[in-house]
Amino acid sequence: MSGLRVGICGAGVGGLCVALALTRAGHEVAVFEQASRFGRVGADVNLTPNAVHALEGLGIGEAMRATAAYPSHRISRTWDSGEETSRLPLSSAAEERYGAPQLTLHRADLLSILTGALGADHIRFGTKVETVSQREDAATIHFADGSTRDFHVVIGADGIHSLVRYALFGADDPHFTGIVSHRGVFPRERAGNLPNLDAFTKWWGPSADYQIVTFPLTGGDEIFVFATTPRTDWTEEGWTIPGDLEALKAAYRNFHPEARGLLDALEEVTSSALHVREPLVQWSSGRITILGDAAHPMVPFMAQGACMAIEDAIVLARCLTNADPSSIAGALAGYEALRKPRTAEIQRSSLANEWLKDKTNADWVYAYHAWELDLSPAA
Repeated sequence: MSGLRVGICGAGVGGLCVALALTRAGHEVAVFEQASRFGRVGADVNLTPNAVHALEGLGIGEAMRATAAYPSHRISRTWDSGEETSRLPLSSAAEERYGAPQLTLHRADLLSILTGALGADHIRFGTKVETVSQREDAATIHFADGSTRDFHVVIGADGIHSLVRYALFGADDPHFTGIVSHRGVFPRERAGNLPNLDAFTKWWGPSADYQIVTFPLTGGDEIFVFATTPRTDWTEEGWTIPGDLEALKAAYRNFHPEARGLLDALEEVTSSALHVREPLVQWSSGRITILGDAAHPMVPFMAQGACMAIEDAIVLARCLTNADPSSIAGALAGYEALRKPRTAEIQRSSLANEWLKDKTNADWVYAYHAWELDLSPAA
């Protein structure tokens, strides 16, 4: 049986993962990305063992481990006293217990690794998708330059503002949480004598709209910082919008000195308003489906956005592995049925923002151990 022709809208982590999994299964894949190239934007990707296990199944484990950092622990601390309320061993302990380690790395490094494994000839940079449509025997991608291309199946991996989702189901209804997130990275040497730089540490604020999360990147040479503040007058979504670092520092002026020291080490931040969306009733229609943030955008408090996109990619590729052009709709329905319950649970749990706050739920997130999920690239 000859392979399927698959068009993928978006060359983010989810789009490249599903492209790699499908090419390894013998399908013909083209990925369309509106950016002219990958820049070093987007800062972090925090990969918990479930995602690392899936990526290793795609053959990129060695390259990924070579550039990633291995957080030593997952620590929760109280905003003013600095008291530790939980400390979960990671690194080798996580690999022994959960079947894979937790890794943290720069998003640009992961995209570079995925591109190298896939082959850059599969990616069409500088190609903007306008919309998608379908007929009985094909799904069509319509490009901004007026051209079109037909495929057996089209996958929307085009993020939170997905044009593919809009074409299938119309406008969504995001609700602003009243919280703005801020991200930044600084070289390790700027941290001075701050402790726990090799750990994943979360500082829990006096209310749910204040928190600082930090962990190492690029083999520990860089430190990533994520923080949130309450806002009611600004609702822009996007990961490259310049933020106000001085205002952020002022918002955390009453936090423990070690927490403030993380913000002091930064030179700039990007900021984004956090919105929530209810889990979608439907992801697929005929020959077209969506994955990752296009299907189930979630607030970042469990660090599972990229991880869920990676899981989606593996499961979707597996569902399509033995499909033929006449059985696409059934394969996509199977993918959706497998993924929706899990991603809906993670969406809601992320919004609750209680994960690993104290010792009573310190092991909860790793209940989805690598071996409890069938994330092999092919069944």
